[in-house]
Amino acid sequence: MSARLFPTQEIGSLAKPRWQIQGQHSTPLDERARAEFGRWNDLLHFADAGDPAVHAIVGGNGAAVDPAEFRRLGALFGLRYFETAGLDRVYDGEARRIEMYEYPIRQMHGFDFQGHVRSFDNKYYLKAAVTGEVRLDHPYHVDEFDFVREHARASPKLPITGPYTLAEWSYNEHYLGKQTGWKGREARRRAQREFVVDIARKAIRPTLAKLIEHGCRIIQIDEPAAGTHPEEAALVAEGFNAATEGLDAVFSMHICFSDYRSLLPALLEAKACKQWAWEFANRDGPERDGYEILRLFREYGDDREIGLGVLDVHRDEIETPEVVADRIRRAAHHLGDPSKIWVNPDCGLRTRSLDVAWKKLASLVEGAKRARAEFAGRAA
Repeated sequence: MSARLFPTQEIGSLAKPRWQIQGQHSTPLDERARAEFGRWNDLLHFADAGDPAVHAIVGGNGAAVDPAEFRRLGALFGLRYFETAGLDRVYDGEARRIEMYEYPIRQMHGFDFQGHVRSFDNKYYLKAAVTGEVRLDHPYHVDEFDFVREHARASPKLPITGPYTLAEWSYNEHYLGKQTGWKGREARRRAQREFVVDIARKAIRPTLAKLIEHGCRIIQIDEPAAGTHPEEAALVAEGFNAATEGLDAVFSMHICFSDYRSLLPALLEAKACKQWAWEFANRDGPERDGYEILRLFREYGDDREIGLGVLDVHRDEIETPEVVADRIRRAAHHLGDPSKIWVNPDCGLRTRSLDVAWKKLASLVEGAKRARAEFAGRAA
């Protein structure tokens, strides 16, 4: 539990600024990108004017800057963005990551990329087939975390894609091929289980162990695929357990846009999970209480923390601080214990512009502040 009520945290990726996208692709920064860099630096002070790279960017010579410098500045931007907004737990907005699947898979042996597939809307990802035993090339996200730890002023938390999602988003050739006889439903379930557990034990767990060795204490395991096949919720939990067993860190599990009722109670078997970081605002409205599902935790006797989604990341509409406070208030009522609540957006804010995300976070922080004062007054 947190030392104060309703602490705040980020929950995932942040839209990359225009200047970073152009710079890391060695494209000369246009006027709009340079203006964006200056405007945000005036607010966040993430870039040192004495830095040669910054001097070149401000002077209109960004093409002479190494793309790696733009990634470094992008990470500093993400950190200062969340910290200046007032969040208690932060990361760098995943500034160095393209997306959450391809990069971790490229750190493993046993996979062959097959081509791009559509994930949603006009978004695509490069999908791989597992063609051999999973084996980790080397632990990943370590240098990324080292940088964040060195520069963070608030408490750093690291997001990492979970084993079930990496398996579900891949073609399962190798493990299914090991099954004898008819490749029916049961054979496919056995193959999927072996695949998930192998990724968890052979790739995710050693990566987590190395991150913890480097001082990483708060780790968010992302399982967006968990709701795809709710009948496999027990496998999501098993993969989580295989990845985290015996490791000393504060683990949370982030699942977005799912029917959580269909995942319970099987998901509750994720033993090392200290916090459920879920989306709720997306389903909340005048005709529906999106937080009523939290009553299930009381029914099941589960007393873990809740990472409470109070911002809808798929709409530009800015939630007012009072809307945020009301959502916290209702969630605390349904849970019966306000001390279990952390406040966050539903999911990563990369779907919104930086200006919209900034206004949303301002409402989140102010709404949490109002709810905190209200509950402190009740206690008094």
